[in-house]
Amino acid sequence: MKAFVHQGDTLAYEEIKEPVAGKGMVKIKLKTAGLNHRDLNIPKRRGSQPEPLVLGSDGAGTVVETGEGVTRIKEGDEVILNPGLGWYHNSDAPPSGFEILGMPDNGTFAEYIVIAAEHVEKKPPFLTWEEAGVLALSGLTGYRALFTKGSIQSGQTLFIPGAGSGVATFLIQFAKAKGVRVIVSSRSEKKREKARDLGADRAIDTNGDWQEALAEEKIDLVIDSVGRATFNRSLDVLKKGGRLVSFGATTEDDITINIRKFFYGQYQLLGSTMGSREELRDMLRFMEEHKIRPVVGATFDLKEAKAAFDYLQEAKQFGKVAIRIN
Repeated sequence: MKAFVHQGDTLAYEEIKEPVAGKGMVKIKLKTAGLNHRDLNIPKRRGSQPEPLVLGSDGAGTVVETGEGVTRIKEGDEVILNPGLGWYHNSDAPPSGFEILGMPDNGTFAEYIVIAAEHVEKKPPFLTWEEAGVLALSGLTGYRALFTKGSIQSGQTLFIPGAGSGVATFLIQFAKAKGVRVIVSSRSEKKREKARDLGADRAIDTNGDWQEALAEEKIDLVIDSVGRATFNRSLDVLKKGGRLVSFGATTEDDITINIRKFFYGQYQLLGSTMGSREELRDMLRFMEEHKIRPVVGATFDLKEAKAAFDYLQEAKQFGKVAIRIN
């Protein structure tokens, strides 16, 4: 089968062996996959390993084979993949052994994938294949950060530094469906306009003075994935006793904070990563109830995956980048 893999020091679209479904597993003919920032970082993390690894954590397709003991899923079912492996019930943190699909196991940038049936969910029927294929990782990350960790409530105000990411586009829609006031930032006027079109109440310039722009706002929650470049600026606009949830660091990982200012402000700092199967299923119900659809900003064919990587690396996207397979 054709796949997009990391091998040695290179990324390549090439022929690899087609997998077979074993006991408790299902084989899926993938129709679409989703590109995430995680995929950009895996080659650096793997180094020069000689064995090919199929990249990709998100995907959707049709079940073509089921292994022994599989009863919940049958051949012909249209499904999405849950990329959070081994995390079934909502908990304060992932359990020991938790992994994300796409490393160390083969991922979704391929014509077929074999995965445990317990990590497969029925495709929401109101979504297109492109929307379904980009859904799980970013959607679940945003859902847990907003509701489980951020404890957002109707009438509160949310601030999201960076309006164009896939998670941000989910956060805007989830929060508005809950009755939350949403403010975002972006350097790009085009992205600010798209965020407002998606439902954001305000969109400010990332390069501007946040304290001045947000002086009249009472921000209950900041959800930040940027890291050093925005962390302290986010604290500066958060109300006293407010909550900051961090789920990523697209800039530097290490930050310095004024700890006295932090404890006098009685801020709450929470970390978040992905989410459990329980939360994923809750999210799918929430999306169906409110008819929330992933924002697909660009679509590439599998053989063009390298161009998709470059597109995401250059931050050209608003929303998700989809990979069309066959």
